[in-house]
Amino acid sequence: MLNVHRVSAPPTFREALRFWLKLGFISFGGPAGQISIMQTELVDRKKWIDQEHFLHALNYCMLLPGPEAQQLAIYCGWLLHRARGGLAAGILFVLPSAVILWGLSYIYVSYGALPWIAAIFYGLKPAVIAIVAAAMLRIGKKSLKTPMHWALSAVAFGMIFFLHAPFPAIVLGAGVLGFFGGSFFGWSKPTLPPMEDSGSAKPPSSTLGYSLRVVVVGGTLWFAPVVAVGLWQGWDSALAREGFFFSKAAMVTIGGAYAVLPYVAQQAVVKFSWLGASQMLDGLGLAETTPGPLIMVLQFVGFLGGWNHPGALPPLLAATLGAALTTWVTFVPCFIWIFLGAPHIERMRRHPRLNTALTAVTAAVVGVILNLAVWFAGHVIFPKNAPVDWFALAVALVAFLAMQRFKVGIIPVVFAGGALGLVWQLL
Repeated sequence: MLNVHRVSAPPTFREALRFWLKLGFISFGGPAGQISIMQTELVDRKKWIDQEHFLHALNYCMLLPGPEAQQLAIYCGWLLHRARGGLAAGILFVLPSAVILWGLSYIYVSYGALPWIAAIFYGLKPAVIAIVAAAMLRIGKKSLKTPMHWALSAVAFGMIFFLHAPFPAIVLGAGVLGFFGGSFFGWSKPTLPPMEDSGSAKPPSSTLGYSLRVVVVGGTLWFAPVVAVGLWQGWDSALAREGFFFSKAAMVTIGGAYAVLPYVAQQAVVKFSWLGASQMLDGLGLAETTPGPLIMVLQFVGFLGGWNHPGALPPLLAATLGAALTTWVTFVPCFIWIFLGAPHIERMRRHPRLNTALTAVTAAVVGVILNLAVWFAGHVIFPKNAPVDWFALAVALVAFLAMQRFKVGIIPVVFAGGALGLVWQLL
């Protein structure tokens, strides 16, 4: 019989709202860290969502263009409170980072980079490694139930880590293998319980009218600001160009931020001259310093584009509008993909062969997340052309021990890591 991760009573919308706001401030570490935090908080501690639903949602989000961690937050919010839950989760996942990054961008163009910010993040990075490692152990233990699951996860990790295969292709390939060969490999499993049996809100029926409303309303919200800016400032203005360019970029960000950044950097630096190459690297550092998706670096590009090419507007106003417009067209599509696809994805849970595909995709996703974690840990502890960072290694080990042995929460670990980094750099 299927062992479903038991859930507690569904939270009220106010309780969920408080959590999504907290998540927006502590979601460091890129997609691996953010997914790990949601696994720890939503599934393991609060038990608002069962393990099967969480992994099912994650599998779908990994196939979409855009930041998968934010889309996972939208999906989980939608599971709990439908559209208003998805909107709250997705907006609050990005809003704190957007506000913080706007402030850092203004400080950057006014005063240059600040060493103390880098010092805080220097301690945050190894703390996030510990968070990811602890969550990965829990996800792997609950997801990899047979030797074939372990083998598929290892193959997925090897393909993306050593061969640099695109992870959407890996996940799709695993799904096809599970769909057609699941019974042969012993991955068959009973259909999963409906949402209302696991503490989540019952999903709306995905009728043609519902789908059309999502497309029309979402598409209008997506492009209305771009058209308004074009009519106001002219179609050749930096703001209008940013709106159209980053709308296009939002459609090709399959593979995460690092997959799309070379394309964005080339266009923003060489073609449009919105900022310089060194400024692009500084923006990546600032985006890593803030919570939220790493793709928030695009907001920095939009800010610099408006600041350097304000037209008839004051530079700060143009920069603020450029940052806001870039963030808007980058993240609004995420809500469309989730609201449009989630009802269909939830109904697919009741299809036996699709459930065998789900088990295969889940195993591959574990390997993909492990790759993100290893990549992040490698850059922090074993920086390129530099000796081993023993401070980062020590902080990561102590934080991991604190979480595993003494059950210390994520927030104390994050704050302690940042404080240690600042103290270490001062000393």
